[in-house]
Amino acid sequence: MGLTGMIYIFTMVFSLIVLILSSYTVGYDYFQFTQQYQPAVCNSNPTPCNDPADKLFTVHGLWPSNKNGPDPEKCKTTALNSQKIGNMTAQLEIIWPNVLNRSDHVGFWEKEWIKHGTCGYPTIKDDMHYLQTVIRMYITQKQNVSAILSKATIQPNGTNRPLVDIENAIRRGTNNTKPKFKCQKNTRTTTELVEVTLCSDRDLKKFINCPHGPPHGSRFFCPSSVQY
Repeated sequence: MGLTGMIYIFTMVFSLIVLILSSYTVGYDYFQFTQQYQPAVCNSNPTPCNDPADKLFTVHGLWPSNKNGPDPEKCKTTALNSQKIGNMTAQLEIIWPNVLNRSDHVGFWEKEWIKHGTCGYPTIKDDMHYLQTVIRMYITQKQNVSAILSKATIQPNGTNRPLVDIENAIRRGTNNTKPKFKCQKNTRTTTELVEVTLCSDRDLKKFINCPHGPPHGSRFFCPSSVQY
């Protein structure tokens, strides 16, 4: 085999290796750790929640995201291995419930894993590591929005309050980084706080400022005063 042939084969093998590696590594800049306020989720959903909502922010999902361009989704077809969840179940049902249908928590976790978690490699190793990471962030690292707000004496009493007060309280619990908010009108004059997102770097090592929230004019935009 001549030198030209060897170079050609080397180039093809190298390209194949790059292709295989790229199939497991999808581009993302940072992670969004999004938590939803259960009563507001039920109020904003067209179908009523099956069970009474707790006055808590609980996990919606952990999402690899991009500052510019689309966020990655459904990077693999690997299903969640529910048989391996085991003793994590009790914690997950508290911090990451399926608010709309509490009879199917596993289905909610699997949906989040397939849509978002599969795109988190190499920071997120696999499905069980995805669940473990959420538990660690919410419980061990105390990235619990309800607890952060409670520490600042902001309680969920259903009153209107300045959004800046909520933002400042969260900043104090996240190294002065900017969160992201999602709201929705529940009456003509009242807008509820539905979600709070905390953002971290792509390695989940430190908080960062969330790049952007829903734009002005969006139905999810938060005005200066919100109900919580």
